[in-house]
Amino acid sequence: MRFLLQHRLSFFMATLRTSILPAVTLLFPSNTRFLQSSTRVFPVFASKPINNCSNNYRSLALKTTTKTNGFSSAPVLSEDIDNRRVGLQPSDIMKIKLKEMGIDMDKCVPGQYSHLLCPACKGGDSEEKSLSVYITPDGVSALWMCFRAKCGWKGSTRAFGESRSSLNQIALPKTVREVTEEGLQLEPLSDELLGYFAERMITSKTLQRNRVMQKRCGNDEVVIAFTYQKQGKLVNCKYRDIVKRFWQEKDTEKVFYGLDDIDGERDIIIVEGEIDKLSMEEAGFRNCVSVPDGAPASVSTKDLPPEDKDIKYKYLWNCREYLNKASRIILATDGDPPGQALAEELARRLGKERCWRVKWPKKDEVNYFKDANEVLMYLGPLVLKEVVENAELYPISGLFNFRDYFAEIDAYYHRSFGDEFGVSTGWRNLDELYNVVPGELTIVTGVPNSGKSEWIDALICNINHSVGWTFVLCSMENKVREHARKLLEKHIKKPFFKASYGGNAERMTEEELEQGKQWLSDTFSLIRCENDALPSIKWVLELAKAAVLRHGVRGLVIDPYNELDHQRPVSQTETEYVSQMLTKIKRFAQHHGCHVWFVAHPRQLHSWVGAPPNLYDISGSAHFINKCDNGIVIHRNRDPDAGPIDRVQVCVRKVRNKVAGTIGDAYLSYNRVTGEFADIK
Repeated sequence: MRFLLQHRLSFFMATLRTSILPAVTLLFPSNTRFLQSSTRVFPVFASKPINNCSNNYRSLALKTTTKTNGFSSAPVLSEDIDNRRVGLQPSDIMKIKLKEMGIDMDKCVPGQYSHLLCPACKGGDSEEKSLSVYITPDGVSALWMCFRAKCGWKGSTRAFGESRSSLNQIALPKTVREVTEEGLQLEPLSDELLGYFAERMITSKTLQRNRVMQKRCGNDEVVIAFTYQKQGKLVNCKYRDIVKRFWQEKDTEKVFYGLDDIDGERDIIIVEGEIDKLSMEEAGFRNCVSVPDGAPASVSTKDLPPEDKDIKYKYLWNCREYLNKASRIILATDGDPPGQALAEELARRLGKERCWRVKWPKKDEVNYFKDANEVLMYLGPLVLKEVVENAELYPISGLFNFRDYFAEIDAYYHRSFGDEFGVSTGWRNLDELYNVVPGELTIVTGVPNSGKSEWIDALICNINHSVGWTFVLCSMENKVREHARKLLEKHIKKPFFKASYGGNAERMTEEELEQGKQWLSDTFSLIRCENDALPSIKWVLELAKAAVLRHGVRGLVIDPYNELDHQRPVSQTETEYVSQMLTKIKRFAQHHGCHVWFVAHPRQLHSWVGAPPNLYDISGSAHFINKCDNGIVIHRNRDPDAGPIDRVQVCVRKVRNKVAGTIGDAYLSYNRVTGEFADIK
């Protein structure tokens, strides 16, 4: 504690020694009005230029601020320099200056450290009193520092000097400026402007009800004045001049244009400009408001800021009591990219679940109408009304309706895709039970040396020969050359070698080998680890995705499960891990329209007596059968007394899609010479 106090005292003394900075004087005339320009551009309404409105700006006496030792000097009112002449005591001056900083001097004891709530960070979530303030015993100097790591606000001030701070001065809340039509020198619209609005299909009745007026500027030119009302009182005014510029009165309350028209309404419409709001009224919709500040260039990629920092959309928060009553909000912003970005930003803040959006009709084969006023001008109020009434639900990521898929459902009904019933396996006996449907997951199991991998290789060769599918293979138990031999033998229907397993069969020629190599290259992609590491399922799926996008593969083989690197968290059970893994594989299959065959070995079968194992016997979890679309057990006869030893039993134990198959057994014969499987008649 002693060290901490010494450290703080050293800091304050060092700051005090360097606290003399150049004075900064800033005068604010009390009757000055400011106009704020907008960056959005809208059509013109007159043909000759006008001078800027004369607001009788008075010059501001501003001395340049300086920076010293990392501190920025703060503006100091010129009246402070003459405080001694009006008889104020130094302590009174200090109290005023600290109050401007947000520090209450009455809560501090001169000559001691006082701990207060920091006006810069408000003490964070815990509201701790992290601001340490030291006032000299004579009461003419003060130093402070916030010891919260995320704040660190520090500074100093003297009674007859200026203040300095490492952060911006804590600004006092701005007083909302009150305005009146008389004070702003507004007047009724001239015939020229009434004619301009008439060309835009806006009637004088609508203009009068919405208190649209004009203002005379320099050289007796006029600008349109859109008056912003709240509870029948003028709170702001927005102007438009000849060169398509918009600006509005400064320091006034930010609200929607036409705010009183949505008071108590359950359905409201939000547009991008004042003229669009007037256009909606011509179509019969008074429950419409316009944003006051135009649209952003694009949708922000950042998280929504807190309310007090959401300056661009402050008008939303100022009007929340009106918006909270609405159950349906129709966003009818412009059809250009900024307008669509505005719709997204509004929907993010208002809640997409209660938002609808207007889709503007086509102007020609390529272009669409831009906004409500264009539709009103070219198609009339009845069409504009119909467009608004046909507003669509605002899209929410992950939430859909069957109508979004009607085109796909129709194509499915008419079998336009061609693979609705699945792709033939190439074996008539098996096709009655199992067909290969894009986007599904098939789990294949069987006791060791039952021919699981051989059967899958034969299956994908059949599919390639019949419909031309290509595949990506992640077969960790096979050497590449061995796997190539097996595939080539099935493709060429000849043994790779002249060896005992081939008997008297003729070996494939070199010419056939070269043709076969080209077929391998065109048909298969390989996923292989180039070192001794085991691949993770995430790594496999990322490479499979690349193969889908680059080579258009339609099938993925992962063989087998136990050769993958299963990086399971300590807190996660194997059942939970398998469930998540299979979910990832299914999502990959569905998203890319790629059929996945996943080989999984059964656990140790201590009491196995030769019958086919069950899918629930797969090592790891019952989720292998619960999550898959198809479950197949490959079983080879090993008992000569039970039948031919080349007979292979394909046990279809699960088929989720009844269109593609059903549960049952099919029998195939295995040709050891070429690795082919054939129907048993």
